[in-house]
Amino acid sequence: MLKIGEFSKLSRVSIRSLRRYDEAGLLAPASIDSFTGYRYYSERQLPVANRIRALRDMGFPLAAVREVLGCYDDPEALERCLLLQRALAWEEMEEARKRLRLLDTALERLRKDETMMKYDVTIKTLPERHVASVRQIIPSYDREGDLWHIYCQETARMNIQDGDPVLCTAMYYDGEFKDQDVDVEIQKNVVGTYPDTEHVKFKTVPAVQVASATFRGSYDQISTVNEAVAAWVEDNGWTFDGLFFNIYHVSPHETRNPDEFVTEVCYPVKRK
Repeated sequence: MLKIGEFSKLSRVSIRSLRRYDEAGLLAPASIDSFTGYRYYSERQLPVANRIRALRDMGFPLAAVREVLGCYDDPEALERCLLLQRALAWEEMEEARKRLRLLDTALERLRKDETMMKYDVTIKTLPERHVASVRQIIPSYDREGDLWHIYCQETARMNIQDGDPVLCTAMYYDGEFKDQDVDVEIQKNVVGTYPDTEHVKFKTVPAVQVASATFRGSYDQISTVNEAVAAWVEDNGWTFDGLFFNIYHVSPHETRNPDEFVTEVCYPVKRK
């Protein structure tokens, strides 16, 4: 018989882990001295300890080790367990690669331009939404408020129920920046069914995956934020997949102080 310390050295399993294996019902001592409480193991238990350690090294949690140990006499069942763990390991590796790529991109952006790090870019999915929309050619981007005025004027008596949360967005249809005559659509998510008006149309917008960055302050920052999002998309293996749009979380409707505006720049994307 071997004392727990001796068994630990031979099996290369720490005493702490041996106690955990015992608590989990995986490897109990061969005997325990009733007077001293010393734990003793048999040399015959060394293969079991080594097997448990091997499974732990493969990433199996303790809760799963018992099941896998029970499969060792059934090659087909054992193979299924190992294949499942292998698939999980691949998923973890892919997630680790994504994290490494994000870290490398952040470091590269920081080294190129420290101001780019002011804007954190994330991937998110906006769910399907039912919206009220107004789309028109307007003289310039700073006249977007005209569209919101049209929406308010034509729906004032319709008792429209806002969505929860309320998302007010503006989508830009031109493929490039224009000094005048810009094609813009504003949208506000709503609950319920309503008839179209002269300029306000109600429709369902499908779910969309976007790369987005949220910033606080005046709209003067939008060009810089657009550059940050576009660079992030390119550096992280995504490609653009639709028209970009803004979400106005706090807009001139809520405050006249530009420093309090909260805007989210969104670019639909997909994997390259």
